[in-house]
Amino acid sequence: MTVSWTPHRFTGGILALDTANTVVLRNDPEKTFDRFDDPAEIARFAEAASGFRAAELGGRRLQALEPGDIAPVVLSIREATDRLFRHAITKGAIAAGHLPDFLTACASGLSGSATEIGAPGQPFGDPATPIAFEAALAVSALSLLRDDTVARLRICPNCSWLFVDRSRNASRLWCDMAVCGNRQKANRYYRRRTAAREVTNA
Repeated sequence: MTVSWTPHRFTGGILALDTANTVVLRNDPEKTFDRFDDPAEIARFAEAASGFRAAELGGRRLQALEPGDIAPVVLSIREATDRLFRHAITKGAIAAGHLPDFLTACASGLSGSATEIGAPGQPFGDPATPIAFEAALAVSALSLLRDDTVARLRICPNCSWLFVDRSRNASRLWCDMAVCGNRQKANRYYRRRTAAREVTNA
């Protein structure tokens, strides 16, 4: 199934979290599904992310020429990222025991890459040339280890996606107010109406 990679799919606030969120409804074993079950979606996701994450990437385009070949590395980084930071949000601290798998996965994404990263103002390297998706994903994931970023990581109470809360007072609840926030409001309204009818009919 081809996915329409709309802005809502990129509400994590950073490439690594957007990628972690390609597993939908992780909190519901009966409904969860993986948008990367078809490796071709990795290439489509990378193309869309080049636009939606242009500011983070410094305008550098993502490239996933052989999505089937890079899928194991991409999935390894994705799952290690989700495990490490979901735990950090829940427990308030990073679990040291999760770091080796996370760092190994990121190292695999960077292994063999000839790209140069980290120049002032160009954390993802020269914007004139594409960067391999798995390498950019590793750089993005590693950037989450900064103290100021970890403190602003959240889990959406509606869909369970991870996101960075960049609101001024760090009080954002939903990954996307227009989607998850409105769904929760609608659910609360429905429950109140249902409860009121039950009281009236009692």
